[in-house]
Amino acid sequence: MTDRRRIPARKTVAAAHLKGQVEAERFAEGVPMEVGMSLLDLRVKPDPTTPLDTQLLAGEGFTVYDELPDMGLSWGQSERDGYVGYVFTQGLVEKSPEPPRMITALAAIVYMKPDAKSDLMGAYSFGCGVHVTGEAAGDFLQLNTGAYIPEPYLAPVGADDFVSVAERFIGVPYMWGGRSSYGLDCSALVQLSLMAVGTEAPRDSDMQMAELGGAVDGPLRRGDLVFWDGHVGIMRDAETILHANAHHMAVASEPLAEMEKRVGERLAVRRL
Repeated sequence: MTDRRRIPARKTVAAAHLKGQVEAERFAEGVPMEVGMSLLDLRVKPDPTTPLDTQLLAGEGFTVYDELPDMGLSWGQSERDGYVGYVFTQGLVEKSPEPPRMITALAAIVYMKPDAKSDLMGAYSFGCGVHVTGEAAGDFLQLNTGAYIPEPYLAPVGADDFVSVAERFIGVPYMWGGRSSYGLDCSALVQLSLMAVGTEAPRDSDMQMAELGGAVDGPLRRGDLVFWDGHVGIMRDAETILHANAHHMAVASEPLAEMEKRVGERLAVRRL
């Protein structure tokens, strides 16, 4: 009960299931909601000028424990990784009884009509979840928003190797707190890649170092996670690392030896 990032408790309000474990002025039963927009920013403070902590993807669950209507904010907890913070209430919708289907394309455009020449209605990132309501003409499916999506964007990932998924992100911009194919940070690259092959992972690199896999002392191999203070990378092979980083300002692949000259000695290696 020490990591405040994953404990839905403040001085004024806390989740009802924490009663007797934490002190709060009141305890609230959570209201299950769902992210209804492509990306929804989450911050640990109710101040949009503070740095971004993480992002929630369309279709992900979010339990609301408190609302700040004057600020247009809801405070609660991410269903996927337990991250606690504030999001804009307008980005949430009633939770669907049906699980969403995951976008497996790096980016997916949706259209007003089942026609690639029709007007665009928006775009989704890899990992977003959408609700399909029916089939349309050709290779398009209709979403519950009324938009149409090309069916190939929802095709199975087609890999059980999370490194192959991570390699798709090479060149994607680096973004502190980002968690999408429009911009992401080092731990989000790990989390999204593992999620795509059915493995849940915590959000931040220190959590991943503590909770994923087992320690490695011997030679490195593909899929090993290498950690530094506040940073994580994925080994593509025994000598090459893939990571989202502020040096390249992108997801980049480079020799591990060159990186270590720049950032220093690693803290740990974990193998899934």
